[in-house]
Amino acid sequence: MLTPTGWGVAVAGAVLTALGYVLGYREAAALGIAGLLAVAVAVVWTLPRPRLEATRRIAPRKVARGEYAEGVVTLANAGTRTRRGLRATDVCGGEALSLAVPVLRPGGAYDARYPLPTARRGRIAVGPLGLERTDPLGLSRRTVAYGEADAFVVRPKVCVLPVLPSGTAHHMEGPTSDTADDGSLTFHVLREYVLGDDLRRVHWRSSARTGTLMVRQMVDVSLPHTTLVLDTRPVAYGRDDDFELAVDCAASIGHAAARSNFPVELRGAGGLLLRADGSGQDAEALLDRLALVTGSAERSAAAAFDGLENHRGGGSLIVVTGTGDTEGLAALGRVRRRFDRVTLLRVGGDAQAPGVREVASDVPQLPIDSLNALVANWRWEAVR
Repeated sequence: MLTPTGWGVAVAGAVLTALGYVLGYREAAALGIAGLLAVAVAVVWTLPRPRLEATRRIAPRKVARGEYAEGVVTLANAGTRTRRGLRATDVCGGEALSLAVPVLRPGGAYDARYPLPTARRGRIAVGPLGLERTDPLGLSRRTVAYGEADAFVVRPKVCVLPVLPSGTAHHMEGPTSDTADDGSLTFHVLREYVLGDDLRRVHWRSSARTGTLMVRQMVDVSLPHTTLVLDTRPVAYGRDDDFELAVDCAASIGHAAARSNFPVELRGAGGLLLRADGSGQDAEALLDRLALVTGSAERSAAAAFDGLENHRGGGSLIVVTGTGDTEGLAALGRVRRRFDRVTLLRVGGDAQAPGVREVASDVPQLPIDSLNALVANWRWEAVR
């Protein structure tokens, strides 16, 4: 509870008091006692807990990286005494924000407004509010926590992009693959009944002719699938800002598909991160998931492509990586033929880094050094 000044006065007072009595210097002893009494009064001054109520509001609760978010703390004096000399400290993302509090009369309230840090993605913890009270001489200090801790989410920055067209997904005459999604829009083929099939789809005439129960396989051919691979290895990027830009790129591409209620599969260097089936809340869920993505410890990006050999076929595969280490990206070669369209984004200042062309020489590569470059290159890719 004692400040450095308070400790200094207490030590000096004790020394002066002892020397004064031992050496017979009454003046020194009196000065030492006065110092000790001042410290004691300061401690008593700051000991009572002020009767205050603290409430916090954060707006907005979810914000894109770099956009403005504000915290508002309302302090109300619920006691019967006027409170002076108070100073509030709120902790936001590990950083302490100091807030000056004016004189609070009984029943009075004060709104402290301050900007919240939004430079980095993530779930940012806020609070609890610490209220600091000091004595007039600055010898003693007491900090008491008021209110509860809170948090807000900083999401990736998103730009508006079109969805890449992929041949099979938009072919309204029907799919060319038996692995297309089961649906109800278009007849594809007759096949043998398996346990669990809807009996309303049984084709009785064909069943009678073949002697085997046959059902209609219906498919939905209107939904383009997007498989998005984000390289989350820090060694793949030259700078931390390049990784943040890569997450923004992945968020923009995935959000473009999800907001149109198209299926999206998001994968990181370690494997699956999110699978969205095209429901109405997928765009929000995608941004929330990418807000929490951090650098992974994998040395290779190969695990991101595990399982894609059994992909349903068709749709688009977009790989977002940096201009650094390319370990494991050669796995793209073994899965690329499962997709109608494959695109590789190279995020960073050196988009022609050595070794990139050897990874996927026949895959279009888009150099990205900003979100503006993403918009321009992506729109060109969409009409290619």
